[in-house]
Amino acid sequence: MSLFRNHARGAVAAACTLLLAAGLGAAGAGAAGADSAPRTQVIASSVLGSDYKVTLTALRSTQDQYAASVRLQVYRHTQGAWKESDRVTVGDADGWFWYPLTGSGAVCAFSTASTEPAPLTVSLLVTPSIGCSAPAHYVVQEGRILAG
Repeated sequence: MSLFRNHARGAVAAACTLLLAAGLGAAGAGAAGADSAPRTQVIASSVLGSDYKVTLTALRSTQDQYAASVRLQVYRHTQGAWKESDRVTVGDADGWFWYPLTGSGAVCAFSTASTEPAPLTVSLLVTPSIGCSAPAHYVVQEGRILAG
């Protein structure tokens, strides 16, 4: 009788372990799917006079949940609304880390002026241990982004 009880306990324990593992696996698969969804976050924005608005947006990679790209966009105020006039990728596509980009202190430098052409400098946090990227220089001229 004792042998039967030990065997039954072992079978119940094994079944519970299998159910728990299956549940954790399904939860992990759902979390991975949700985490890999593309997301965006505006990390800096500036209005230049009344004509232009410039934004920096982090775009989470669809291939690597830890990677991101950064988009620099210029909008022109036309007919009472902001309409995108140009965009460029800052650095390499998926060349940044999502979490440092979207955390506090992500923007090391984002400076511009309301002149025509408008100089624009961007420096972003690579990681807390590495620090900030080298500044990237651009010029906004007539709604277009040019290398500076």
